[in-house]
Amino acid sequence: MPIFFFMKKALLYIPIFFLIIYVGFFAYIKISFARPGEIAPDFEAKLIDGTHFKLSHLRGKYVLLDFWGSWCQPCRADNPSLVRLYSRHSDKLYIVTFALEKNEPAGVIVAKKDGFTWKHQIVEQSNLVLLSETARKYGVTSIPTKHLISPEGKMLGQMSFEQIDSLMLSL
Repeated sequence: MPIFFFMKKALLYIPIFFLIIYVGFFAYIKISFARPGEIAPDFEAKLIDGTHFKLSHLRGKYVLLDFWGSWCQPCRADNPSLVRLYSRHSDKLYIVTFALEKNEPAGVIVAKKDGFTWKHQIVEQSNLVLLSETARKYGVTSIPTKHLISPEGKMLGQMSFEQIDSLMLSL
């Protein structure tokens, strides 16, 4: 009887233990990423055309860093607005799309289908958003997530398409 009691009690604590680990990891991501006014974390990646990419090489223009996924319906709903923003402001704004995919070709196919014509497209194979090192640097715990970066490389924070459009029109 005592062994059964302790096993039952241990089974109760296992989910609590994993919940604490998950909440702690989530909190760590939220408090450790770059905030508005700080320099945007630099990263390197391979673009879908195979060329090398480094975020800091885009200084001099605004950068919209968009974390998304082909499987994410809210992301897909945002894509027409993203394409319109690029067509209106490509002279002042770089768009960098960072697709988090379980299946790398899916991100490329959907980006083309949705009208992504800009050069800076990255697809990273990742089973979970939280496992992407770059996404963690930016505090991304869900997608879509967009960060605007100043021409000087400073984080301006998350903004709506309307706010970004207004800012670009005021320049």
